[in-house]
Amino acid sequence: MDMHHGKHYARRFGSLHSLQFSNRCCTLFASLARRAAHAATAKHRAQPLYSTEKRPLDQLTVSQRNVHNAKLASYASRPLAFLFRYIRRHPVAHTIVLVSVLSAVGCALASQYAIKHLIDVLGQGRGHPGPLWAAFMILVGLIAADNMLWRVGGWVGAHTFVVVTGDLRRDLFSYLSGHSPTYFSEKQPGMLASRITATSNAIYTAENTMAWNVLPPCIAVIGAIVMIVAVNPLMACCLMLASAILAFVLYRLAGRGSARHHTFATKAASVDGELVDVIGNMALVRAFGMTFREQKRFGSTVKAEMVARQQSLLYLEKLRLFHAVVTAILSAGLLGWALWLWSKGRATSGDIVLVSSLGFTILHGTRDLAVALVDVTQHVARLAEAVQTLLEPHGMPDRSDATELVPQGGRVDFEEVTFAYPRRRPILDKFNLHIEPGQRVGLIGKSGAGKSTVLALLQRFYEPQGGSIKVDGQDISLITQDSLRMSIALVPQDISLFHRTVYENIAYGRPDASREEVLAAAREARCSDFIEAMPEGFDTIVGDRGVKLSGGQRQRIAIARAILKNAPILLLDEATSALDSSSEEAIQQALDRLMVGRTVIAIAHRLSTLQGFDRIIVMSAGKVIDDGSPDQLRNRPGLYRELLSKQHGKLPPATMPSQQLAAKAEST
Repeated sequence: MDMHHGKHYARRFGSLHSLQFSNRCCTLFASLARRAAHAATAKHRAQPLYSTEKRPLDQLTVSQRNVHNAKLASYASRPLAFLFRYIRRHPVAHTIVLVSVLSAVGCALASQYAIKHLIDVLGQGRGHPGPLWAAFMILVGLIAADNMLWRVGGWVGAHTFVVVTGDLRRDLFSYLSGHSPTYFSEKQPGMLASRITATSNAIYTAENTMAWNVLPPCIAVIGAIVMIVAVNPLMACCLMLASAILAFVLYRLAGRGSARHHTFATKAASVDGELVDVIGNMALVRAFGMTFREQKRFGSTVKAEMVARQQSLLYLEKLRLFHAVVTAILSAGLLGWALWLWSKGRATSGDIVLVSSLGFTILHGTRDLAVALVDVTQHVARLAEAVQTLLEPHGMPDRSDATELVPQGGRVDFEEVTFAYPRRRPILDKFNLHIEPGQRVGLIGKSGAGKSTVLALLQRFYEPQGGSIKVDGQDISLITQDSLRMSIALVPQDISLFHRTVYENIAYGRPDASREEVLAAAREARCSDFIEAMPEGFDTIVGDRGVKLSGGQRQRIAIARAILKNAPILLLDEATSALDSSSEEAIQQALDRLMVGRTVIAIAHRLSTLQGFDRIIVMSAGKVIDDGSPDQLRNRPGLYRELLSKQHGKLPPATMPSQQLAAKAEST
């Protein structure tokens, strides 16, 4: 729907609206309208539109960001208020659109009276050319003004409505990125992306519909009734009453269909989420020979969406059919009434033309207004469903009094930390761990012992239910999350790469680094050889999540990224698990250089990679069951010695009796 649909009201109001203007005239007013649009939005384009404080979010204080996010979250159940939030950001441009539409419809209505006047003058015969040409010029002037005003409104709207959707997408992406990992683990990425797109499209369509399909018929109906009062007050009252009753009935009926529209919005988001999920795992689908099964599953999802869409659209058609029948009956009655007035000599030919034209305008206007409101209802329903999901309150925002972390060496302390993932049993129970600055510590244990959870909690991806975690003596719950993570470099087991160039993925560790620093980090991580062998070198696109690279290549790029970041704390989660023996030796040398002067916490199943570490922490069921240097743990019975013997064969006898080990574990 666009302003051209709204303009048909102007054309419907008179048979002479088919007059066309010269290309020069249209070009002139298009240019003026374009300048008005730029002038109305220039101020806002020069400012960051995604912040209510007119500044980028990274320039706001923590308290201001929290206020900004709280305002957005408050719109989760108020879709219309959410829409008007963005309309208010561009008051000048929207005022120009509103005034243009009001004036254009006013000219269209006035042209109807001008037609009536012209017909009455024609009835006076050919002996009065002066009034005839005056009536003609008035009519032409009104038609010209009508068309010009539509052009102004159209050009300003074309600029402003697009800017509004840009504002909205930036706001939603900014807000979405502030959610905790728990939020993303419970929702499909494709569904979230679909909802941002759906919200943007819904607001764009709703704005266009209200500007070109709701305002024009609404104004036309009111103006036409006022004009008919001058001819026949009784007819005007009857038309007003009939229009009000019809609009009210249609509005109530439209409200009853909102559940169908909500269902359709939910099903549409499910289709998008399912599609992205399957495409992202297409290699897995083929590996298990599940292509046809996934096609069948996706077909079922699409079928459910189709049924929901059909139910939504069919309900709209029922409303349109109801209105068409009522309008036909009222139109016939109106025309009959007008002819009866003429036959009794109580109206002139011009009056009949005016009353009939305006009467049809009223009846058709109520129809189009009702249909437009129904369409808006459908889009608002999808908007409501989307913002309700996207604008959930942040689960783990920074405190308003949070301060920046001041790194002082990289000391890490876990004190009586208790943690459980949502709806699961506790995985850490009064966990204690103290790591001195510059110390290299390895975490080992069987799956589910809590090793990865320790790294996640240190980065504050989750909030512990008890205890505290400190970095350099500063409680991480009292510092900003961004400053904490800027002090930590991570090489994860599941490497995440963007669908960007190799260079951009390495530079992600420190975007302000020079090209020489990025290339040096690549050399340190032993990436240069395979990167330079690629056709486009560092400008090679790695594909979605790095699909064009091998596992070892992805891991080396992740190491280069961590080298470039140069953070005081380094976390290694199976950093060499995807490397072959020759590559592992080279990377281990690079890691050894990287670890100098840094606090290192590493998870590794290959215990050989931890032999040069200062300490090994042995974990089981969320607790520390042993702690010591690699040599100490190798020489006493326990889980570390057991795992080491499985990887390297039979070991010499332990030097520490098992009773001594049990006593040590109990004291720990």
